[in-house]
Amino acid sequence: MAKDPLMPKHQGFPPGLPGTQWQYTLRRPNPKVTPLTNWPRHRTMDPTVALADLGFVQALWQFFGNEPFERGNLDGERLCRLFGRELVAAERGFDPQSYFAKLKINEALARKNFPEAFGEVKDEQSVAKGLKKATRE
Repeated sequence: MAKDPLMPKHQGFPPGLPGTQWQYTLRRPNPKVTPLTNWPRHRTMDPTVALADLGFVQALWQFFGNEPFERGNLDGERLCRLFGRELVAAERGFDPQSYFAKLKINEALARKNFPEAFGEVKDEQSVAKGLKKATRE
């Protein structure tokens, strides 16, 4: 049996958007690491997709601020939906398939595209409630 590759874990990072299927973190490393590429964001009938992106940006901002951070156990799909726009490589020689790759929030664009993510929030439950309320209005 092959040994799993190492994967830095961000202790205390929210695991996902409460009440939805969308996760923000992984429990264990995958031998086939999802390469970080720029995925297009299409309009969808499922409003929780946009809520998950917004909640993820908010969690990234609260957890890391404008400091560079390792990809670690952050979900590849969520990262790909933001990569190249709100998230950018923070190092030369960036390896899109490495759990140790450094990323950074492109604060100006993130504030423009997700202004609600930069408000004050007490915990991830309030993030979900606030975002759901915003979509109903």
